[in-house]
Amino acid sequence: MTPDSSQHSSPGQLPPLAADAFDVGSTEDSLERLVAAARLTGPIFRIHAPGRGSDTWIVNNPSDIKRVLVTNHRNYTKGVGLDRVRILLGNGIMTSEGEPWRRQRRMIQPFFHRRVIERFASVIDDCIDRRLVRWEGFAAQGVAFDITEEMSELTLDIIVGAIFGTDVAGLGGEAGGNPFQIVTEQSARNLQFAYKFRSLTRLVAGLAAKRRASGEEHFDFLAMLMAARDKDTGEPMSERELLDEVMTLVVAGHETSASALNWTWYLLATHPEALARVHAEVDAAPAGSGLSFEASERYTYTQAVLQEAMRLYPPGWLLSRRTIEPDTLSGFAVPAGADVMLSPYLIQRDAAFWDRPEEFRPERFIDAKTDPRADWIYIPFAAGPRHCVGENFAMYEMTAHVTRVARRFGLVYVDDGPIEVEAAINLRARRGLRMRLVPRR
Repeated sequence: MTPDSSQHSSPGQLPPLAADAFDVGSTEDSLERLVAAARLTGPIFRIHAPGRGSDTWIVNNPSDIKRVLVTNHRNYTKGVGLDRVRILLGNGIMTSEGEPWRRQRRMIQPFFHRRVIERFASVIDDCIDRRLVRWEGFAAQGVAFDITEEMSELTLDIIVGAIFGTDVAGLGGEAGGNPFQIVTEQSARNLQFAYKFRSLTRLVAGLAAKRRASGEEHFDFLAMLMAARDKDTGEPMSERELLDEVMTLVVAGHETSASALNWTWYLLATHPEALARVHAEVDAAPAGSGLSFEASERYTYTQAVLQEAMRLYPPGWLLSRRTIEPDTLSGFAVPAGADVMLSPYLIQRDAAFWDRPEEFRPERFIDAKTDPRADWIYIPFAAGPRHCVGENFAMYEMTAHVTRVARRFGLVYVDDGPIEVEAAINLRARRGLRMRLVPRR
C-alpha cells in the first residue's frame, strides 16, 4: 500500500512552486536541481520554466504516476523535448501520437514476444564472444579498460546485428565498417549528430529495396518490419514509417542497455559481495550459449542486480507529458496544455517507498512483499500503453552478457573519486569508467 497525497489538498489550490526556476531537462544540472527541489516541496510541485514562460508540474506520487501513464493516459501527449527527439528519430513509436502510434505499436509489439526474442540468441552470443576475446587480451596484459565505451560498443553491435542480420557486413559498402558507429563515437545528441544519423536512412532504404528485389528470406527486425501488416487494412508500413522505426530501434535499443550495463558493472565492481553472489549463481547453472528466455529468468539474483542498477540509475530519468484536457492530480487542478513530468529517478529513490533507497541492495527485488511495478514506484521502462516495447529484449541481452562475463571474470573498479552523472536524454556517467579484469579460471 502506497501513500496517496490527494487528501491533503483543496480544490482551487496549486501545488508548491519551487524557489529555483529552470527549464527541467534542458540544463546540465537539471537532475541536481530537481532532486533539491523535491526535498523541499514534497511529492507534487511546480517549477517555473523561464524558457517557456510557464510552470512545469513535477509528479512524484504513485497514484498520480498511474493516472498519467495508465488510467488517464489518453489525456496526455508526449511533452517537452519531443521536437528534438523527432528530428533524430522521425515519427517512430517513440515520438508518434494518436492513431499513427497505435497502428505502429500494434504492428511492432509481436516482434518482442519472448519466443521471438530468444531466436536472437546467436546474434547476442556472437557479439558477446567477440567482446570476450578482446577482454581476454585486457586480462592477459593486466591493463585497465573503459567499461563505458565497451558497453556502448557491445549493445550497438547487438542491436545492429538484430536489425540487419547477415546484411550487417554490407552496410558500410566498399568502405566497410559499421556506419552506425557514429552512435558510440559521438555522445552529443545535437543537430549536427541528428543530420549525420538521419543520413544513414539512405543505406537502410537501399538495403530494403535490395531485399524486395531479391525475395530472399531473412530473420531480423528489418525483415519483420517489412513484412508487418496493419490488422485492419492489411497495408504495410510506408517507406518513411519503415525507416523511422529502424532508426528508433537503433537508438532505443542501444542507449538504454548501454547505460544500464555500465551502471551494473560499476555497482558490482564496487560491491564485491554482490559480485560474489552473481558468480555463485552462474557457477551453479549449466554452462553454454544459446540461453533460452525461460533460462534467463532463472538467474534471479543476476536479474535483481540489473533491476537494482536501473532503480538507482534509470537510463530514462525523466518522462515528459503534456495535458490535452484539464486533469486532477493529488487533488490539484492541472490545466490543459500543462507540462507534466515524472521522474523515475525521484520515485525510485524516495525514502517514503524504499528502505535505505541510496544503497545498492539487489535482494530487495527478491524479498519484496509486493511488486514495486504494481505499486507504481519502479518505472525504468515507463509503464502503461507506452511502456518500452523492447524491455524483454533488453533484459534478455543484459542477462546473457552479465552471466557470460561472470563465468570468466571478476571486475575491479580502478578509478578514484566520485562518479559524476550526466542527465541528458539518458542518465550516463560523465566520463568513462575504468575497470580491471580478474580471470576466474
